[in-house]
Amino acid sequence: MVDSAPGECLSAAMRPRRALLALTATLALVLPACDTGEGVPEAGGGAAGGGEGGTLVAAISSEPDQLDPHNTTAYASFQVLENVFDTLVQPTPELEFEPALAESWETSDDQLTWTFELRDDVTWHNGRAFSAEDVVYSFTRIIDEELSNAYRFTSVVEVRAVDDDTVEFLLDQPTPNLLANVGSYKGVAVVARENVEDGSIGSQPVGTGPFRFESLTPGQGAVLSRNDEYWGGDVALGGVEYRFIPESVAALTSLRSGEVHWTDNVPPQQVQTLLDDDTLVAESVPSNDYWYIAPNHTRPPFDDERVRRALALGIDREAVTRAAQFDAATPNQTAIPQGRPFSVDYAPYERDVAEARRLLEEAGAVGTTVDLMVTSEFPETVTAAEVVAGQLAEVGLTVQPRVLGFGQWLAEQGEGSFDMFLLGWLANIDPDDYYYAQHHSTGANNFQGYSNPEVDAALDAGRQATEDAEREQFYDTAVRRIVDDVSYLYLYNPDVVQAWRPEVTGYTVHPNRAIRWRDVSLDG
Repeated sequence: MVDSAPGECLSAAMRPRRALLALTATLALVLPACDTGEGVPEAGGGAAGGGEGGTLVAAISSEPDQLDPHNTTAYASFQVLENVFDTLVQPTPELEFEPALAESWETSDDQLTWTFELRDDVTWHNGRAFSAEDVVYSFTRIIDEELSNAYRFTSVVEVRAVDDDTVEFLLDQPTPNLLANVGSYKGVAVVARENVEDGSIGSQPVGTGPFRFESLTPGQGAVLSRNDEYWGGDVALGGVEYRFIPESVAALTSLRSGEVHWTDNVPPQQVQTLLDDDTLVAESVPSNDYWYIAPNHTRPPFDDERVRRALALGIDREAVTRAAQFDAATPNQTAIPQGRPFSVDYAPYERDVAEARRLLEEAGAVGTTVDLMVTSEFPETVTAAEVVAGQLAEVGLTVQPRVLGFGQWLAEQGEGSFDMFLLGWLANIDPDDYYYAQHHSTGANNFQGYSNPEVDAALDAGRQATEDAEREQFYDTAVRRIVDDVSYLYLYNPDVVQAWRPEVTGYTVHPNRAIRWRDVSLDG
């Protein structure tokens, strides 16, 4: 998500229907949020709005566009929805999969049938009992309505209920990453049919998670309350209040003053100071996110491979990374962080102003003016764009950063109304998450219009190979061509930096940026 999210950003969504995962994926339009009239409880610890256990106040940088997990792709939405919905399985902090709504699972010998045994003690927030039919409905909805995560389920022939507590996924080819597909983030959450059919899921979602959704006030915040019937055991907090604080300095000031308890909106230039501050708790862990520039292959000048290669040779990734993230990121010319499973050690570009200019001259593109679309809701993109513009001016390309609100950014991405854009993908786990939707010629999030038959074949094969060594070969082939063709110009992998007050206990930082409050308490 973020682009997102995945998916959670995840980078995004659209082309008529392809509209959907940004920051790890993205949605084309920002829908109006729901104002229930309840407002946001007063800041601070205490039990305001949360009952026994107190209300934890969290500062996040932007607000949800909507709250239907199958339709939104905005990371801000999943920061809230992570605690409202459940998936069949879920990633641990080590990015392995553990039971959630499914207690156990097994595959047939031919790997074409996956059987999930479900918990029998789960209740929806509206009081109805959870059953296998909810799972069938949820995944059938994603597939049949071709929603943002439908691309994950191209091998699924049918999802069927064997009985109230058992679900089968029937496949037409082995799918070794099915656990990631059904549980990597809340974009594949199990939803309640009635919540969808009455039209309320986008503004008043009903889940099975540890917290119930109460309200969202545009421009201010969102409120959750404890689910006392949660299947996962007792939840300590009485509630959670999210505050939308776009400015990272303001968010950190609110944390220091005690107005909020937790934030992930940390100024990059203050990360080390924060880590050294013994009055707060802060952690920085390597993420599985990546940030990148996408040139539009369907319009001049980037329909010419020479111009795209000039772009890759004209940028100094280290300088861009330092400007955007200081020391809280690592430059990379591929998507998967080095040292992680399926990473590819491939870095063919080193800044070469003379060669970049030669390629532009050969293509007749010296002096061309292009836009670089960024969003004010992710200030690091604006900073990075300014550095990129300065670097490319030296090779003969005039870059004009175009700063948009995130809703408009998503809309223009979906319409293909850009020369280049800069953003990130979050919540990636399996290599398929990093590459398929973004670079396969039919990929749901291939907004840059990239097409290479060799890449398509390798990505398709990587989806079905059952041995890791074989999969690695396919992804190595695909990634090298993606980088050579400059489908994306990869920049860096950022760290996850989060900070909280000492009275917050039991919180764990996840490398996929999943923010979970289930095991958190407020002491004192």
